[in-house]
Parts: sequence; structure tokens; C-alpha cells
Amino acid sequence: MSEQQPNPYSGDNGAPGGPGYGYPQGYPATPGAPGYGYPATPPAPGYQPTVGGAGFPAQPPMTPPAYPGAPQAGGGSGLALGDITIAGDQIITPSGPMPLKGAMWNATDFSRTETKIPTHAVVLAIVFFLFCLLGLLFLLMKEKTTTGYIQVTVTSGGRHHSTMIPAVDASTFPWVMNQVNYARSLSI
Repeated sequence: MSEQQPNPYSGDNGAPGGPGYGYPQGYPATPGAPGYGYPATPPAPGYQPTVGGAGFPAQPPMTPPAYPGAPQAGGGSGLALGDITIAGDQIITPSGPMPLKGAMWNATDFSRTETKIPTHAVVLAIVFFLFCLLGLLFLLMKEKTTTGYIQVTVTSGGRHHSTMIPAVDASTFPWVMNQVNYARSLSI
């Protein structure tokens, strides 16, 4: 014979989602209702975020961090990429000024990163191979070298200008793309 045990969570309120429906006393029956002595959750903000971000308040774009060894803009300029400088509402280039509004920016990566075993690692591998057979571990040493450049082009007001930025290491192209995306945000 089985004897039925009383439900410890049953109470006066047997509504679904309420304390008598499998929830302990004090547990909120509906989300946002006060429970366990805590106040109700705050109301939703007056604006609702949307997929395109239309509900968020407008904020100016942040200036990206400077890359070590990058050309610095002088006197109140916002951005400098090679010989292209943004000053106020104009783009200053050796081929003349261009309007910033509506400018088209593009960057192309003409750099390459090579990985090779350095000469001293090969020498150490041969020497230690003859003595203790562990010299082959020196062949695991790798050296990365980046060569080439990144081409940045800007077109605005019927003019076109291109500049080359030397690739210092593998992170140069992401840095340039960050700067170009910032310039694009200023050109809107």
C-alpha cells in the first residue's frame, strides 16, 4: 500500500506559476513581482534597443589607439594615414584637399608574413644532435618576418589619392583597417 505524502509547497494559492504550484512560499508568482523580501525589478527603459541600434542614444565614434611607429597627425588633426590627413571637414593629401563628407575609403593588404627556421637553430640542432640526440628540438624554433605594405586609397570630390604604409608586423593590417573604419565613420 502506498501512502500519499503531503506536498510541502502547497498553500492557499494553487494557480500555475504561483507558490502553490511547486514553488516555495515567498517565490514570486510572476517575473518582476517582489519575492523573498526584495523589491520588484525596475521598469524597462523608455527606449528599446533594436537590431540596427536605432534605440541607443547617439555617441561620437571613439578615436582608435595609436600604433607604435605610426605617423602622427599634427595640430588638431584627427587622423593621419601615411600622407593622408583628416583635418576638420577636409582630407588633406599631396594631390590637394578633398571634402570629408562622402569620401570612399579602401585598404588593400600587399604584405606577407613568412615563417622560417633561423640559421642559428639549424646550427644548434646539428651540434646537439651529435652529442645528445636532443638537438632536433632546436628545429622547432620559428622566426616570423613581415614584408610589404598596405595600400590606402581615398576618393572624394572627383579626386583620388593612394598611399603606401609599410607593414611592420602581422598586426599592421588590422591596425590600418581600424584607422580606415574610423575614417569611414567620419565620412558619413
